[in-house]
Amino acid sequence: MQKIVKIALIAIGLIGAVLWFMLPERDMPAAEAAQSGAMNAMFIITYLLLAIAVVVSLLFTLKNLFSNPQGLKKTLFVLGGLVIVVGVSYVLSSSTDVSDEFMAMSDESTVKNIGMGLNMFFILTAIAVALLIVPGVKRLFNK
Repeated sequence: MQKIVKIALIAIGLIGAVLWFMLPERDMPAAEAAQSGAMNAMFIITYLLLAIAVVVSLLFTLKNLFSNPQGLKKTLFVLGGLVIVVGVSYVLSSSTDVSDEFMAMSDESTVKNIGMGLNMFFILTAIAVALLIVPGVKRLFNK
């Protein structure tokens, strides 16, 4: 299996090197350069490699997750906590936080979703800071 992967990587590297030399010149307008076959082929290779990396990492993660029941339990608790944070963030967000001139560019649900994302960021940041500070404070008072 490793030999096949190495051969595939060498082939992709050679194809990438050939496509690199086939890229348009600097003085070509950007609109024309974006339509270049070499550029499109490099994007296709990039997306293909990214898809392979995502699928393989998900497969190995799920395999390890289901092989360890204790890890699965911990993961389900974390996902439950994340769902709670999302729910609280959505409830706390309002759709009236934007002035009328900006409201013309989007609708209320978009503004509410953006507010939810910001609230999630703030809540998760506060949790992370607390998880960094609390153990240090405990160690100070235990000594």
